Amino acid sequence: MTESPVAQRSSAFRRRITLALAALATIAALQGGFAVWAVGLAQHHVLRGRVAADIKQGFTALWFDKQQLRNWMAQRQFGASTSDDQRDLLLQRMRDTLERLNGLAEQAMLLDDGPAARQRQAQRRDALTVLRGSLDQLARGLASLNQPAPGLDTGAAWRLANDLFDNAEGRDLRVLLGDSLAREDVSLREKRADTDATLAWLRRLWIATTASLVLAALVLAAGFTRALRAPLLALAEGAAALREGRLTHRIPLDASNEFGEVARSMNAMAEELAAHRVREAEARQALEVQVARRTAELTVALNTQKEAEARRRQLFADVSHELRTPTTAIRGEAQVALRGAEKPAEEYRQSLRRIEDATRQLGSTIDDLLTMARSDIDSLSLRHKPVDLGRVLEEVVSLGTAMAQARGIHLQARRWPSGLSMLGDEDRLRQILLVLLDNAIRYSHAGGVVQLAAQRGSEEPPTVELSIRDQGIGIAPDALQEVFERGFRAPNAQDHITDGSGLGLPIARMLARGHGGEVRLTSILGEGTVAIVTLPLAPVGEAS
Repeated sequence: MTESPVAQRSSAFRRRITLALAALATIAALQGGFAVWAVGLAQHHVLRGRVAADIKQGFTALWFDKQQLRNWMAQRQFGASTSDDQRDLLLQRMRDTLERLNGLAEQAMLLDDGPAARQRQAQRRDALTVLRGSLDQLARGLASLNQPAPGLDTGAAWRLANDLFDNAEGRDLRVLLGDSLAREDVSLREKRADTDATLAWLRRLWIATTASLVLAALVLAAGFTRALRAPLLALAEGAAALREGRLTHRIPLDASNEFGEVARSMNAMAEELAAHRVREAEARQALEVQVARRTAELTVALNTQKEAEARRRQLFADVSHELRTPTTAIRGEAQVALRGAEKPAEEYRQSLRRIEDATRQLGSTIDDLLTMARSDIDSLSLRHKPVDLGRVLEEVVSLGTAMAQARGIHLQARRWPSGLSMLGDEDRLRQILLVLLDNAIRYSHAGGVVQLAAQRGSEEPPTVELSIRDQGIGIAPDALQEVFERGFRAPNAQDHITDGSGLGLPIARMLARGHGGEVRLTSILGEGTVAIVTLPLAPVGEAS
C-alpha cells in the first residue's frame, strides 16, 4: 500500500530527525564499545603490574625468611635458647611463598608472552627450581643440627652455615636471589611504564571520541535549531493569534514537511472558526431578542406574584398579631372573674363590660385586617372624636391587670393628671397602649413590676407623655434602632419568647403618628425598657 502525496511530503522532516538520531546512536554505541574495550585493556595492564609486584614481594619474603633462619642457626650453634617450632614455622612460610611464586609465575606466563618476558619467565622458573631444592637441603641440614659441644670451632660453624644457606646445586644462592630481585624489579618497572603509557593513550583516545561525539551533537543541534526556529516561531504566533481570537491571522508556511501541514491545518481551522463565529453571533442575537422578550414577560409575572405573596404573608402576620392582644385581654378578664370565691354580681357585670369592650376592639381589629387584605395597613382610617384619655387609661389598666396576673407580673398605675382630653380614635389609642403594655408584660420576668404613668408636657402646644416601664430583658443598643422595622425581633426577645411576629411596635408607632404623636423607646440590656408615647392634647375648651 503506497503513501499519499500529503503523507510523503509530511515525512520529510521526520526522516531527517530519524537519520540524525541514528547517527548519534551509532556514535554513542561505538563510544560505548570502545569504553568496554578500554576498560578491559586497562584491567589487563593493571593485573600484569599486580602480578609482577606480588612476585617481587614473594622473592623479598623468601630472602627475609632465609635471614631469619640463618639467625636461628647461629643462635643454636652458639648455645642460645632456640625453638624448633620457630624453625618449622619459618620453613613452612618459605614453602608457602614458593608455592605462591609458582602460581604467580604461571599467571605471568598467561598475561605476558613477549620475547623478553619469556626469557625472564625461564630465568624465574630456573631460580624457583634451585630455591625449592635448596629449601629441602636446608630443612634436612637444620633438622640434623645438634647442640654445640664444648670447644666448638667457630670457623667450622661459620663454614657450615654458609654451605647450608648460600650454596645449592653448585650455585651461589645469594647471587641467585639478588639476580631474581633485580630481574623482578626491572619487570615491575616495565609493567608500570606499560600501564602508564596505555592509560595515557586511552585517555587521549577517550577525549578524542568524546570530543567527536560532542561536536557531532553540536553540529546536529545547530542544524536542527536553525531549521526549527522559523517554523516554530510562525506556529507559535499562529497559536497565540487563535488563543486571542484573531481568526483573520494566517500562518505563512507553505513548506512540504510536517510544519507546513500543521500550518495549513491551523489556517483551515481558523477559517472554520471564523465562519462558526459569524453563525454563532447571528444565532446569539436572535436568542437575545427572544430571551429579552421572555424575560420581560416573566419579570412582570414574577413581580405580580411577589406582590401578592408579600400581601398574603403580611396579612397572615398582622392577623396573628392583632388578634392575639384582644383575645389575651378577654381570656385574662375571664380568668380573673372566674378565679376564687363567688363575687358580687356587679363585679361580674364590670368584667362582662370590659370583655364587651375588648370584643368591640377585636371586631374593629378584624375590620382593619379586612381592610389590610384589600390594601395596606397605612391606609387605615382614624375616626377623630373628643376622647377622655384618663378613661382610656383606666380601661387599659383594667385589661392590663388581667394580662399581668396571668403571667405573674405586678402592674402599677401612677396617678395621672386630670383633664387629659384630645381629638382621636379611642379604640386606636387603647390599641397603642395595649400593644406597648402587652410587650412590657411578655418580656418581663415572673414577679417583675410594670409601671404605667402619664404626665403633661412642658412645651406648647400641650402634649401628654404616657410611659410604660418594665424590669424585663431589655434591648441591646444595636437592636434598639431596628425594633420599629416590620418583622424584626431582637435575638434576646426570640430566646425569651419564641412566638411573636415583630409587628406590634411598627403598628403602635404608625397609629401614634396618625394622631400626630410619636413612640420612642429607651432600654438597658438586662435591666428593662421604657416605652414613651407622646400625644397632642386638645386646647382647653375644644375637647368637650
